[in-house]
Amino acid sequence: MVAKRENEPSPARNRTTSERKSDREMVITRVFDAPPRLVFEAWTTPELFRQWWVPKSSGATLLSCEQDVRVGGGYRLEFAHPKAAAPLAFFGKYLEVVPNARLVWTNEESEDGAVTTVTFEEQDGKTLLVMRELYPSKEALDAAIEGMDEAMPETFEQLDAFLLARGASV
Repeated sequence: MVAKRENEPSPARNRTTSERKSDREMVITRVFDAPPRLVFEAWTTPELFRQWWVPKSSGATLLSCEQDVRVGGGYRLEFAHPKAAAPLAFFGKYLEVVPNARLVWTNEESEDGAVTTVTFEEQDGKTLLVMRELYPSKEALDAAIEGMDEAMPETFEQLDAFLLARGASV
């Protein structure tokens, strides 16, 4: 079964789409009004990443962001959330890094963690970003999908605003 969802675009905004490609894979896409070099930099520079990643409506705060963006390097994101008694951590390793084009990493915070692949494709000075999440089981994707459908459009809207504020608009 393939399900597809889209957030409601306004005339001036790009649209985030999410599509369940299989029992184990979710694909999220969005076009950003900036070249791949700038979008990739926002994903791979801790000082930039922490400015846009956490959906504001979640109430969570990104406490720390460590990224060693190279094959075999790791990342660790630590969050405080009003509903959690202790900070939450997300961490893993980079499997593939192609500057301005592709990132692949593991999500090792649980046995149900996905492998994430993000591609950055040039389209007339803009970036088509495709994010693929491949989970170890249908149940793992089912558990992750609800939060993802709400969080990713907001997170990507924040990235749009961040890029615009940095003067990255085409």
